[in-house]
Amino acid sequence: MKIIYHCYGGSHSSVIAAALHLKWIDKDRLPSEEEMMAIPYYDKTDNGDFGSIRFMGIDESGNEIYVLGKKGMGDKYTRILMGVAEIVGKADDLIAIDCLNRVNWSMKLGGFLSRRMGLIFPGRPVLVWGTRKAFLTLVNLVETVRLKSFSSSGVNK
Repeated sequence: MKIIYHCYGGSHSSVIAAALHLKWIDKDRLPSEEEMMAIPYYDKTDNGDFGSIRFMGIDESGNEIYVLGKKGMGDKYTRILMGVAEIVGKADDLIAIDCLNRVNWSMKLGGFLSRRMGLIFPGRPVLVWGTRKAFLTLVNLVETVRLKSFSSSGVNK
């Protein structure tokens, strides 16, 4: 199974979701700024990364985890990914998850300042604060995806 977490820029909510899925960060406590910054791609992408599906790792069930920045395409990207998977006969092997509905205004503002404007300070502190505020919603999303991937693959846990 391949799981693609996607969001606007592919450097914040989707990356945190992938890190949670891969158990790189603990779901039971808020991560520090240092822990978030240690995650590949967190607040590190640029315009050339949009539309690129980037491999993050393999989970304990053998699922491949990816992230993707899609700009303003919204849920259309999920439909495109699933449509292509269906065309090639792999629709049952793909889960595409839109993380954008988990993003709060602090993450949007901080991400805009940090990534788009290049203003690491003050953007990053606002972004980190917003990510921590959204953390539990991302944990819930990932736990739902993990259950879905287990049931889709026939794994009973």
